[in-house]
Amino acid sequence: MTNELKTMSRKELEKLLNDVKKALQNAQARDRRDARKAAEKAAAEFGFSLGDLAEDAKPARKTRKTKAKKTGPKSAPKYANPADASQTWTGKGRQPNWFRQAVEKGKDPEKMRI
Repeated sequence: MTNELKTMSRKELEKLLNDVKKALQNAQARDRRDARKAAEKAAAEFGFSLGDLAEDAKPARKTRKTKAKKTGPKSAPKYANPADASQTWTGKGRQPNWFRQAVEKGKDPEKMRI
């Protein structure tokens, strides 16, 4: 088959490609019809139609809207690193490493207060 493709012209290859695409579409439609028939037959065995079963299906879950974060003024810093005054902390949230290390070494947090 590979040798046959190598000897074909571009137009012949394009025609072959279009024919394959059409054949795939027809095969997919045929498979879809067969699947629908099989599903209808299975539903009928239990006394239902596909429409009845589709109504019982759970509706798609709605996505939750996330709340917008409040954008207000930032809190003023309350603590400063004694070794580097440019490093500050507001006292809210997670403690920065420099603050935690200073407290572990025995430094009083009130002495780092601005």
